Amino acid sequence: MATATPCMDQQTACTPTLFLAFELGENTWKLGFTTGAAQRPRERQGAAGDPALVLEEIRRAKQRFGLPENTQVISGYEAGRDGLWLHRFFVRHGREHAVVDSASMEVNRRSRRAKPDRLDVHKRLTMLLRDAAGERKVWRVVRVPSVDDEDRRHLHRELLTAQRDRTRGSNRMQGWLAGSGVRMALHGDVEAQLEQVHQEDGALLPPAWLARLKRAWQQVGFLTEQSTGLEGERRAARRTRQEPGMEQVRQWSTLRGIGGNSAGLFVMEFFAWRDVQTPKHVGA
Repeated sequence: MATATPCMDQQTACTPTLFLAFELGENTWKLGFTTGAAQRPRERQGAAGDPALVLEEIRRAKQRFGLPENTQVISGYEAGRDGLWLHRFFVRHGREHAVVDSASMEVNRRSRRAKPDRLDVHKRLTMLLRDAAGERKVWRVVRVPSVDDEDRRHLHRELLTAQRDRTRGSNRMQGWLAGSGVRMALHGDVEAQLEQVHQEDGALLPPAWLARLKRAWQQVGFLTEQSTGLEGERRAARRTRQEPGMEQVRQWSTLRGIGGNSAGLFVMEFFAWRDVQTPKHVGA
């Protein structure tokens, strides 16, 4: 005896969605629009850095595809030189937007030449559709900090940059001197010492070579002063500022083996604004 299985008539409401992928160039932005995988993308391009143009192209794309004005727009672009301001612009206008980690983008290993921008836009649209359909591990999305959280990063980043540039400048000078057979310590009145330096044949340094070394040492001196000033500013901020992130910096600085640079780096880049709940969130 067969058992009859009742059939329920289900009607699934299909909500239209407009998908938008970017190819952000230095001079031009390329935009690709589609509403589904089977549809040929609508491609447009315009001057870089013009968000009003993007909104206008979104409006025209909705008209082109016959979509209502309140249609949801899902967009994304690859993280790069344009930073995060465009993402914040879309969020303010109620758009669902994603900034994608460049290292997580799929790459054709057989390709030996750079792809045209048109194919890049098509690839991003395809991956955007796959991600919206629920496919996991299509790419990795960048966690975007707020404007205030990003602003707190600049002090320790500027300090680290100045320290690294100073070290590069000193090492560069040592390399130049070693190329002439000269060994000297870079401290004290270096410019006066350079004028008395003799090469392996007993001759003084040539004038152009000497002038270049002096200019390089002046750059090292400027970076040294800049680093000293930034370190003082950081110490003052650590003593006086009361926001939660700075309190974390003070706590981290008391740990053995953690200095001021590492404390500021760990807190401002990670712990002060990211909600870490599982070990996987650490690398996300």
